[in-house]
Amino acid sequence: MTSRPSSSPRVPLRIMMLGLRGIPDLQGGVERHVQELAQRLVRSGCAVEVIGRARYLPSRRPFDWRGVRVTPLPCPRMTVLEALVHTFLGVLYAAWVRPDILHIHAIGPSLLVPLARGLGLRVVVTHHGFDYDREKWGRLARAMLRFGEWAGMRFAHGRIAVSRDIASVVTARHAVAVSPIPNGVTVHPVPPEAGTLDRFGLERGRYVVMVSRLVPEKRHLDLIEAFARADLPGWKLALVGGADHADSYSRQVLDRAQRTKGVVTTGFQTGSALQELLAHAGLFVLPSSHEGLPIALLEALSYGVPTLSSDIPPNREVGLPEACYFPVRDIGALTNGLVRACNRLPDEAERTESRERIRRVFDWEVIAARTRELYITVRDAPSPRTRAPGRAPLSRPGP
Repeated sequence: MTSRPSSSPRVPLRIMMLGLRGIPDLQGGVERHVQELAQRLVRSGCAVEVIGRARYLPSRRPFDWRGVRVTPLPCPRMTVLEALVHTFLGVLYAAWVRPDILHIHAIGPSLLVPLARGLGLRVVVTHHGFDYDREKWGRLARAMLRFGEWAGMRFAHGRIAVSRDIASVVTARHAVAVSPIPNGVTVHPVPPEAGTLDRFGLERGRYVVMVSRLVPEKRHLDLIEAFARADLPGWKLALVGGADHADSYSRQVLDRAQRTKGVVTTGFQTGSALQELLAHAGLFVLPSSHEGLPIALLEALSYGVPTLSSDIPPNREVGLPEACYFPVRDIGALTNGLVRACNRLPDEAERTESRERIRRVFDWEVIAARTRELYITVRDAPSPRTRAPGRAPLSRPGP
């Protein structure tokens, strides 16, 4: 599917993205989604500005990354308030800059969609997952996230969900139209070994890998326990990822990993190191209880790596054979899955077929084109509110 050019003379499309820590190469599914989407929108002729949280970015001053303008804004260090305060500042900034589209990501930041509408902005919201189901949140935070979902879905001009399951639930719950546009993946050549495996004591094809932040809903402890029970001679378990904020869960995971034979923790990895760790694994496992549509799982499949994942709807939407799923929280079933998978590794033809299927179904270029089409529809829809002219370009459009 390709993007149709707009008949409107107002080009390029000026897009501002808000609701994430920032780009490039920050940990998190929303961050990865925006990083992949923004650069492709720039190449298609859009001007894109990403509003990031200053303390996560390499510079406190605006900078360009692959044609995307990245603008740091301050945020508090309190976890509960970080996203909300930063989004509030971002909406005020957007009201001054006047982009064609303000694209807010995730339901927490969507609390501010009514304010953005009140300030005359055209708003698109992407629903990345039911964040109120995350185990880390208390009652008040869950209530705020539910309200954020309601506000985002009811007040946005355009709505995207990263999975068909999310789109179906939200459409029924809020009686609004939601476009299912998934996360994607880029199929790269399998990288050569370049020292990362050696650095962590891993052998090609003889380790299980999990890539995620250290947060409770990812259920690292289930995987560590299952790996210990499976007793796989010559195999190791590599846990790739870190915690945004050190807490009791992340400390528990690191402690349990240290005390379990064969478990290696690598911390947060990105770029070529992450590609090497994913591409040469014997098995990728995702035991999580909550996902939107897991980019890490798609990336493992893009290298032809066999996978095991919990049977929650977002993971099932990837469309793997039944043997690749196990009941969430069932450590016994996960143990049996590890033994079965590690004793039967795929041949090259099977790995190639996996790579080609992922390339066809989850192509970032198609996803960016569909998103751009939605932007044009929202921008060109009649509105009773007359907006102020744009004050400054957001970024240089791509070639």
